[in-house]
Amino acid sequence: MYKNKTFLAIIPARGGSKRLPRKNVLDLCGKPLIAHTIEAGLKSNYIDKVIVSSDDEEILEISKKIGAKTVKRPDELASDIATTFDAIKHTIDNNIDKYNYIVLLQPTSPLRNEKHIDEAIELLEIKNADAIISVCEMEHSPLWSNTLPQDGSMKGFLRDEVLNKRSQDLEKYYRLNGAIYICKTEKLLENKSFFLKENIFAYIMDRENSVDIDEDIDFKIAEVILNNRRECESTCK
Repeated sequence: MYKNKTFLAIIPARGGSKRLPRKNVLDLCGKPLIAHTIEAGLKSNYIDKVIVSSDDEEILEISKKIGAKTVKRPDELASDIATTFDAIKHTIDNNIDKYNYIVLLQPTSPLRNEKHIDEAIELLEIKNADAIISVCEMEHSPLWSNTLPQDGSMKGFLRDEVLNKRSQDLEKYYRLNGAIYICKTEKLLENKSFFLKENIFAYIMDRENSVDIDEDIDFKIAEVILNNRRECESTCK
């Protein structure tokens, strides 16, 4: 609870994954990938309950052992065409207690921790917002990108005003990093999305903690970062 408002964290975790099979239970530095997100939610000063929604018995069992509550998701809500909102609404409908805000924590963001969650919730209060979504600065400016025709011609690839400009001279762009989504429950159910049309603000995270695991290369990057942090902590002691 924060400022007399209650927060329910929902972690949607399907058993299937095409690009990185069984990614939610893969061992990342000594614990299943999903464990990093569950622990972050449980350590938050403001999250009142953490629920994992999954169709997979192994994921549900792991989640229970770590300390999260669980909701068994029906197969039709775990298909490739089912939306995240479908899973969230199912979890809300199957939970007796009502909460002022829903916090979506995707298990593919293992470097997001309780500090980030709490800061995002505090920003929600500061802005008197209905929704907060985490972002990070883009690695490369989208002004340096474009589509290509079939013949690969780069004629007109960059706009004239971008040519010969240094990256530091270009306007900053931000992207969704998938780590934290917070929305007032009634607004979420009404709009069926965390992306409200108004009174929504960005919580800015650094790129290092914004690793979103979709493919094997993302997993390896997260592994390197976590191992480096462990070595640094061990050296500093």
